[in-house]
Amino acid sequence: MKAYRDPVGVWTIGSGLTAASGVIKPKAGMTISRDQARDLLASALRRNYEPAVEKAMPAARQNEFDGAVSFHFNTGAIGRASWVKAWKNGAKAAVIRAGLGQWKKGGGKVLPGLVRRRDEEADIILIDRWPSDLNAPDMTAASRRYAILVVSLSVEEIAAIREGLRTVGFDPGNEAAGILRAPVEAFQKTYGLTVDGKIGRATLSTLQRELDARSAAKKGTGGVVVGGGGAAGTEAIAPDPTGAPDISGLPADAVFWTGTGIAVLAALYLAWRAWHYRDMIAARIQTRTPRLAAWLRSF
Repeated sequence: MKAYRDPVGVWTIGSGLTAASGVIKPKAGMTISRDQARDLLASALRRNYEPAVEKAMPAARQNEFDGAVSFHFNTGAIGRASWVKAWKNGAKAAVIRAGLGQWKKGGGKVLPGLVRRRDEEADIILIDRWPSDLNAPDMTAASRRYAILVVSLSVEEIAAIREGLRTVGFDPGNEAAGILRAPVEAFQKTYGLTVDGKIGRATLSTLQRELDARSAAKKGTGGVVVGGGGAAGTEAIAPDPTGAPDISGLPADAVFWTGTGIAVLAALYLAWRAWHYRDMIAARIQTRTPRLAAWLRSF
């Protein structure tokens, strides 16, 4: 299993382990086995997450404890989340569910995966109902050309993944219930992921980052314009420095210094955005400049 960046750019590995887990510090190029991932997750939960939940929610039933551990592992916020206080005070289920639902943003934007996760955690905590089995295509010998789904996904989420892959240049095929394996592997290869044809956290997080980068470009809030190889092709991910304040009425000296300041700030913002999405830039340039792409992915 290879380290990857989550939707907001934090290095992650295995079952969502970041440096905040206290058991590993993921970095570019790091790989671990599935057995190591399981052991690290168990260690992180035992050392850093379960004790905090036991303290915050004494006398919790098993399902309440399990759902709360999932929440804390994802957010680190069991000690300050309002829904925990509501639970302690015996609030109605709707109040607790609404409180959980507030924790759905990453990097300042609502992420569909977090909306889904909070709903599932609310079901676990409130009614002891766990996520349904994976909605995966039949993996018989006749259908092994399809990617394997290794996270629980609804029909709507599968459709969104299909559309996302198509948007970034990887045709998922015509079967609505599944996603072709070949384009998934091509996507994984292009973005420096483990090429295994499995759709899990790493692939979904990287797809979300690519879609975010493109959305930022369309809104004029991306990074730099780059030409790239691979299936994703060429994409502009640069802010458009338009919409600056009108300074025509200021004195000449003020105009000079104000205009210079705006230009400097715009340039700094361009550089910051390019840095934030450097892994997406790497995917676009790796065919023509593989050494530069490798460098961009190295930190």
